[in-house]
Amino acid sequence: MRDFTLEKYEEICRVVKKNYPVVTFDKYLNMSKRKLVILRHDVDRLPKNALNMAKLEHDLGLKATYYFRTKKSSFQPEIIKKIASLGHEIGYHYESLDQAKGDRRKAIKFFERDLGRLRKLFPVKTICMHGNPLSKFDNRDLWQKYNYQDYDILAEAYLSLRDNVAYFSDTGRTWDNQYKVKDHLVHSTIRKENIKVKTSDDLIRLIGLQRIDQICILSHPERWNNNLIWWSGYFVIDKLVQVIKKVKISHENIAGN
Repeated sequence: MRDFTLEKYEEICRVVKKNYPVVTFDKYLNMSKRKLVILRHDVDRLPKNALNMAKLEHDLGLKATYYFRTKKSSFQPEIIKKIASLGHEIGYHYESLDQAKGDRRKAIKFFERDLGRLRKLFPVKTICMHGNPLSKFDNRDLWQKYNYQDYDILAEAYLSLRDNVAYFSDTGRTWDNQYKVKDHLVHSTIRKENIKVKTSDDLIRLIGLQRIDQICILSHPERWNNNLIWWSGYFVIDKLVQVIKKVKISHENIAGN
């Protein structure tokens, strides 16, 4: 079976359900000592794919967290409301520093404005930065000057994960860390050097072993598609982005030496 299809995602969900309690990000904040899996989705584009994932999870009795950008590629109110009606958490996938080209005073105004747009649809309590690998700005840096709690936000998905959580992301069309430019945790005590997880089948096997107590799984719905034409299109896009990221990482390593 091809990887990164909705069918393969269903396999992941079924093994997660069999082996772990599944929680949304806001519920995780009050669970510190138990086994759990957080299902998280960053909806960068193709929100219809997100709705398909949300329906699948709902049919399996699972709840996840969906972070939406407020750009046209992601922000479709009717779809957001449908996903929320299935019991999932809706959060804000902010990119305020990118929007403001690094000007933090402008960025916080963009953040407040766009958070308000989402809160007309759902009482947003958690946020997650959008990590554009081609931008020189890291949207998390906004909180070096401001405090998201001042906006009645409980947590930021990268900054608020406790250090005992193992984080797996499909960024770069792989579950390992090879193509993660900004998609990484600030701190973690989980050593993943000996955890070989590259494909979804690798992830499924790891979950089945229950070797790790707490896991966060991030997937981007645009990447998961049963339609061969759409799947092939995003396969090509992901491969091109991998090349760009590889060059960027190489240049950064050279500059740092």
